[in-house]
Amino acid sequence: MMETDEPPQAHWVMAAVNRYAGPLTRYALFIIGDIELARDIVQETFLKLCSESPGRVDSHLAQWLFTVCRNHALDVQRKEYRIQPLNEVELGSHVSPTPSPAAVAEQRETTGEILELIAKLPKNQQEVIRLKFQNGMSYQEISAITNLTVGNVGFLIHTALKAIRSSCVQSRQPIP
Repeated sequence: MMETDEPPQAHWVMAAVNRYAGPLTRYALFIIGDIELARDIVQETFLKLCSESPGRVDSHLAQWLFTVCRNHALDVQRKEYRIQPLNEVELGSHVSPTPSPAAVAEQRETTGEILELIAKLPKNQQEVIRLKFQNGMSYQEISAITNLTVGNVGFLIHTALKAIRSSCVQSRQPIP
């Protein structure tokens, strides 16, 4: 009989590796879809087995290994899913919730031009335009604030917008 310096647990773990490494790798690959990650998951599964006592899991070793492997694979999958980079097609179709710096600059420039045009309008038209478009008020609310009739508010807004459009056409700027 040959003696070895390895503890009995090492033999037990090596026997489990020899018996279950292939099936666990295929199972992890099925879950995760990446062979390198699957191998890492199986390695972690066997490392965890090293910290267990044989008497505690030997009666249900296969179930224990596949459960640990599955749980670790799902954890990795969740983590990878959160940080998965977009491919070119997804990147091109991804709509950012914030406008691009170029769009912000263009918006500011356009806003500045429109504000200059509004500043050239008569005061009563400036007031109703600002109440309507800067503050989002209805004609009725503007009427209550300015003591003008709703019809008069509508007329002033219509006249102001017509003047702004006319100024844009004369300067050959796109109409906002």
